[in-house]
Amino acid sequence: MIEADRAATGDTLAVPLPRPAPDGARPVTPLRLDEERPRRRPALSPSRAADFKQCPLLYRFRVVDRLPEERSPAQVRGIVVHAVLERLFGLPALERVPTRAHALLAEVVAELTEQDRALIDEADAARLIDAYFAMEDPRRLAPEACEVFLEAELESGVGLRGYVDRLDVNAAGDVRIVDYKTGTAPRAVFEARALFQLKFYALVLLRSRGVLPRQLRLMYLGDGESLSYHPERDELERFERTLVALWQAVLRAAPTGDFRPNPGRMCGWCSHQATCPAFGGTPPAYPGWPDDLPARSGADCEP
Repeated sequence: MIEADRAATGDTLAVPLPRPAPDGARPVTPLRLDEERPRRRPALSPSRAADFKQCPLLYRFRVVDRLPEERSPAQVRGIVVHAVLERLFGLPALERVPTRAHALLAEVVAELTEQDRALIDEADAARLIDAYFAMEDPRRLAPEACEVFLEAELESGVGLRGYVDRLDVNAAGDVRIVDYKTGTAPRAVFEARALFQLKFYALVLLRSRGVLPRQLRLMYLGDGESLSYHPERDELERFERTLVALWQAVLRAAPTGDFRPNPGRMCGWCSHQATCPAFGGTPPAYPGWPDDLPARSGADCEP
């Protein structure tokens, strides 16, 4: 069941680590905005699954052809805010206060490339960070990890992978997955996509660690709302069959490259109209399905 709640309800869960670090600090990953993504064996992630459902040709352009895309201001803002929140949890608990977070924001912005720095509205990013503090008090939290890479291979052979922003584990061993969104909460008619992402993460955790998370939470910093999902095992098993069917559809197109465009309202935001047949363009020659790539460690980015 998916639930909506306001930050004012006080939905804050203290989740001490079973064995907390002496000073409450934890290492953080460096900011990597302009690093080339290594090629990996194709697999499903929430974003790539959404690409295929939206437009199979978009999936091909991103996963197989790996066509370059210019970042939008919203994408850079999201990367920056996520980096700030990750670094915030790298500090001792008592230092996780708004003034320190704003100092981290300046630090992250200074690390951007000149091109990305031109796209960031620092005041808007600061507003989102303040919205985060209105939703929960990070001094009360002790996440097991931030920017967690989850990966699993289903019995059917389908590979699943993705990053989650935060993994909370309480003393009783209950697990909560938290994901930050820098936009606003979706209207009810669009909640299905959010639920898809939450089920995906829950299934990967179940299949990779044998753990059914107690709660999954999407925090929408744009308006201070959140969506929570409490998964059930039988529901995730049905969802697993949905992902297997989706992957089979991908593999049917893989040998020949028959990933067809699916024109719709999202085309206005697509970076690939010049190479899309729906807009009179011609796709590049199909390079072949990259199924001979070796498996890589979880340190790599999703495809």
